[in-house]
Amino acid sequence: MTLGIDEVGRGAWAGPLVIGAVVLGGAEIEGLDDSKKLTKKRREGLDVAIREQASSWALGWVSAKELDEIGMSEALKLATRRAVKEIQAKCQKNGSTFDEIIIDGTVNFLAGTPLEKYVTMIAKADGLIPSVSAASIIAKVARDKFMAEQDDIYPGYDFSSHVGYGVPKHRAAIKRLGVTPLHRLSFAPLAKYAGVESNSQNASEEESKSQQKDTTRQIGNKGEQTAADWLVADGHEIIARNWRTRYCEIDIVSKKDKVLYFTEVKYRKNDNFGDGLAAITNKNSNKCVLLLEYSLPKIRSMKAVICKCWQFLLMEIRL
Repeated sequence: MTLGIDEVGRGAWAGPLVIGAVVLGGAEIEGLDDSKKLTKKRREGLDVAIREQASSWALGWVSAKELDEIGMSEALKLATRRAVKEIQAKCQKNGSTFDEIIIDGTVNFLAGTPLEKYVTMIAKADGLIPSVSAASIIAKVARDKFMAEQDDIYPGYDFSSHVGYGVPKHRAAIKRLGVTPLHRLSFAPLAKYAGVESNSQNASEEESKSQQKDTTRQIGNKGEQTAADWLVADGHEIIARNWRTRYCEIDIVSKKDKVLYFTEVKYRKNDNFGDGLAAITNKNSNKCVLLLEYSLPKIRSMKAVICKCWQFLLMEIRL
C-alpha cells in the first residue's frame, strides 16, 4: 500500500504549514485530483469521503512561529515527520500498513529517517497519484478552515478569502493594520513590517558569535534557503535545488507564470571582494547561458515543465 504525502501553505505569508498523509488502502474515491484544481465545495466533499473511507490519514502542522525559528526546509521536514508519526500510530491501531511512500515534489522530507528508503519523490504527484491527491485535499481543507476561523480573532485581514497568501488585499491589510502572530516574519516581504531589517544591526552578541562559528557551507545553505523562501513568497514554484549536470550546478530552478528561472545565489558579508554581481564575469556568464540551454530540455523532460521561456537570475544575500 502507498502512503501519499503533500504539503499546503508553503508560499503563504501567514498561517501554518500543513502536511497531509493518506493511506487509501482499497478505497476508490472518485474525483481525486490536485486540491488546487478543485472547487471549494468539491474539496470539502472529497475531504469527508477521504476521512471516512481511507485506511488511515493524518495531518502534520508547523506554526508560523516555528517556521520562523527553524526555516522552511526544516519546517517541511518537521511537519512531514509529525504527520507520519501520527499515521503510523493509526496504522498500528487499525491493523493497516504501507510499503511505499510517495512525496509530491523533489525533496525527500524523510531523509535521515528509517523510512527514507521507502520514499519516491514525484513532481506533480498530487495530480497523478490518488493517495497524494487525497493528502493534498485533506491538508488544504484543514488549513483553509483554520485560516477562516482566524477572521474572528484578527478582524480586518479577511484571512478566509486569501488564507494567508500575499495577494493585494492581504498586503493592503498588513500595511494598514500591521502584522499578527500568524505572519511569517522570516519571509523577506514581511520583515520591513515587523522592523526586522531596522533591528538587524542590533543583533545580540551571542547571535553574532553563533554566526561566526558557521562554516562556509552552512552559510551558503542559509543564503540559498533565504533566496528560495523569497522566490516562493514571490509566487515561484521551486522545481529543483542544487541541480547538477556534468558541467555545472544550478542553485535554484523555479517556475512562475510559464517562465523557468535559473537562480545563482551569492553570499556576501561585505564588499571587500566585490558584490555578488562581481562574481559573474562576461566569460562565465556566457558559459552559464550555454550550459542552461543544454540543461533546459533535460529539466523540461525530467519535471514535465511547460514554459515559454527562461531567465537567469543572480541573487546576492547579505547574512
